[in-house]
Amino acid sequence: HIENHRERVYAAMIRALDRGVGQVLEALKANGLEDNTLVLFTSDNGGAGYIGLPDINSPFRGWKITLFEGGIHVPYFAKWPARIAAGTVFSAPVHHFDLYTTAAAAAGASVPSDRVIDGVDLLPFATGTAQGVPHRALFWRSGASQSALVDGWKLNVSNPPGRAWLFDLEQDPAEQHDLSTTRPDKLAELEAALAEHNAAQAAPLWPSQAMAPINIDKDLSQPDAPDDEYIYWSN
Repeated sequence: HIENHRERVYAAMIRALDRGVGQVLEALKANGLEDNTLVLFTSDNGGAGYIGLPDINSPFRGWKITLFEGGIHVPYFAKWPARIAAGTVFSAPVHHFDLYTTAAAAAGASVPSDRVIDGVDLLPFATGTAQGVPHRALFWRSGASQSALVDGWKLNVSNPPGRAWLFDLEQDPAEQHDLSTTRPDKLAELEAALAEHNAAQAAPLWPSQAMAPINIDKDLSQPDAPDDEYIYWSN
């Protein structure tokens, strides 16, 4: 029995999700489709701060709607017995836009050649036939909050409040030690990379209608303090 109501509800939702995924996998097996079907399982974002479970994304900082690791570092599982060996682990950063390119390759379909396709086919990396990493750089934009990940270094910016955070994710994957003041060289390098990326993007068709501060380290069940850090969420 789980005493805490929020934890009990959340556990029930996870159990229901697990049961649903299991039913899909069992159906594939029952119909003789298991070995040659690619199943991908992931999440659109990290846990939300508004549900009142402060440790839901531990050890990462941030929540859904932030670009700290707690908001964007999610499970990314692939199951394809005929192609991917059980227990395979690939630890380099990948992105959801890789799903399209990977699924197209698995199906033997081609991707459009008349436009830029950001995604990379992950199958060669999952099967061990490709070396290196799929992406040297990744970028995220959500209105006032933006992020760049380049060669293991991550820049988070939010404007307002005009803040920049810099982290070496290889040494500090939980984003606990902001290096923006001690590594101005890396800060400038990632700010330039983000600016170059932004310059190539189309401007939003409509402006955001609301902007709200989001506490990076506390959920809605915890009281704010004067030295808390925030990003701003555009909606």
